[in-house]
Amino acid sequence: MKKTYFPLIAKLLVTALLGAASCAHKNPAEQIAPPREVAQDKAVIYQVLPRLFGNTNGTNKPWGTIAENGVGKFSDFTPKALGEIRTLGATHIWYTGVLHHALVGDYTAFGIGNDDPDVVKGRAGSPYAIKDYYSVNPDLADNPATRLQEFRALVERSHAAGLKVIIDIVPNHVARAYQSLHKPQGVRDFGADDNTQVTYARNNNFYYVVGKDFRVPVADTDYRPLNGEANPLVDGLFPESPAKWTGNGARSAQPAFDDWYETVKINFGVRPDGSKHFPELPPDYARRDYRAHARFWAGLEVPDSWKKFRDVVHYWLDFGVDGFRYDMAGMVPVEFWSYLNASIKSRKPDALLLAEIYTPSRYRDYLYLGKMDFLYDKVGTYDAIRAVLQGTGSTDKIAEIQAGLQDISAHLLRFMENHDEQRIASGEFAGSAEAGKPAMLVSTALSPAPTLVYFGQELGEPANRDAGFGKASRTTIFDYWSVPSVRRWNNNGNFDTARLTDTEKTLRTFYQRLLNFSTASNALRGQYMDLHNYNRAHSPGYGDKQFAFARWHGEEKLLVVANFGDTAARFGLQLPEALLDQWHLKQGQYRLLDQISGRSADLFVRQKAELIDLKLAPYESHIFQLIDGHPEAVNPAP
Repeated sequence: MKKTYFPLIAKLLVTALLGAASCAHKNPAEQIAPPREVAQDKAVIYQVLPRLFGNTNGTNKPWGTIAENGVGKFSDFTPKALGEIRTLGATHIWYTGVLHHALVGDYTAFGIGNDDPDVVKGRAGSPYAIKDYYSVNPDLADNPATRLQEFRALVERSHAAGLKVIIDIVPNHVARAYQSLHKPQGVRDFGADDNTQVTYARNNNFYYVVGKDFRVPVADTDYRPLNGEANPLVDGLFPESPAKWTGNGARSAQPAFDDWYETVKINFGVRPDGSKHFPELPPDYARRDYRAHARFWAGLEVPDSWKKFRDVVHYWLDFGVDGFRYDMAGMVPVEFWSYLNASIKSRKPDALLLAEIYTPSRYRDYLYLGKMDFLYDKVGTYDAIRAVLQGTGSTDKIAEIQAGLQDISAHLLRFMENHDEQRIASGEFAGSAEAGKPAMLVSTALSPAPTLVYFGQELGEPANRDAGFGKASRTTIFDYWSVPSVRRWNNNGNFDTARLTDTEKTLRTFYQRLLNFSTASNALRGQYMDLHNYNRAHSPGYGDKQFAFARWHGEEKLLVVANFGDTAARFGLQLPEALLDQWHLKQGQYRLLDQISGRSADLFVRQKAELIDLKLAPYESHIFQLIDGHPEAVNPAP
């Protein structure tokens, strides 16, 4: 990411964080509402690749063709399958790889041009090299000619199962061979009207390397497209004249092999020197809602790419989609997000808008100015928890990060797996799905923000084989493949536990109880208090592999405690006086019940409070709820 695209707006952030109300427009209906004590709801997003989900072909030959390895279809998401995903606790389903992206397959009979393997990653292609924003992947349809109708039917089945639908929008880049066959009347393709004689023009959709033709990058490894298989298009050439800038911003006519060479970067009105060629939002708009943002942009001239993406998202909203996950949102100027998200919210106020972003210093910009609902909490909570599980970090860091995020914690998506990250059970991460249980429990319970579960995570999928372009530890997004644990759960379309191992059944039960409790609990949408630092100072045996905090609302009071270590831990969890006051706990004995496992414990309040003789096995974690108590009861001796 180029920092010149995103100048810091320090003064604006200070104003936003302090809640200053000195703006020129003082209509309170346009201001961001103050945080509620309890959020309205908590989402659970189930991310799934349709290409892999329903594929029961177990061949899994590296670099295998679609005929050899098979492919999942939209139709594999039957009412039974979707019902089981909903029963797991999901409220939203994120279909990854739905939009028509570049792939190596012959669909010329349906009017679709062949993609050149020289600029396609893998054989099935990257879901993030979009070829047609107004159509869907023909691989996923039983009949490619009716692929849009089949996806519409899937959206309707998802809604009938109680699941809202999210798809990807990839604004930073498109496939080199972008061409929409299904664009609505009056819509022009990206680049169709560009002036290719200049590097940059405000209304060009792409940047150009004027006077030079594109050259396919040279691999610095033994990589060969299609693993060396003969193909008439594999010749080390791809016609593009003049060459365009590559998706990650590389400006050479011949990008490096490590660049995103299969894509080209979209121009959003940012000049090559990083300066902005569009109106900027006044500072007070950090505190104004989407209606005010929509009015700001109304009548203003904006770059052509902005309008094209507005048309794309409106198309999919009208199609029935309920929200978007924005790929690499931090590589696109925040003003564009204000424009786009305000238009979305004006059309569908409850649309869920989720941004992939890895720069914590910009989080508040993308929330307050960009009008995002949620942001990835990867560079922060995920990285800190991963470090603890891998023995390279301390839970002290988790506490430090949470202290710095409390004002926006309800807007930070928590996850331990997704398509970019290694599977928890892989040898390259934790080596055991059991190790992921405290990680998921803590990250799920931290805030009202959504929890993301990646399909197969609830079964402990280790992704332990190379698929061809995609390598072990991450379930491939580039190849025709199937997922062994998901195949067993599929069980000939029954989607049950009959073929699961005992370990997989136990893990899935854990996820189901945790996720369903998280969406039902008022306390997990209520107040938060860190207990980690207090116990590090006051509780012998409580160390840097343990983590604890309290959550509450009304009469629902929760104590979350986790052991991230691979050895048992024994300690008395002590509660600070401030929490005793908040919970109005008098001296006496109280019963606690874990909402996931059913385990009980006792809390004794004397001059201080502690959980007596709490022993946690390796990777054991709990959400204890205060059930009842006997104030003034005689306590055992300390």
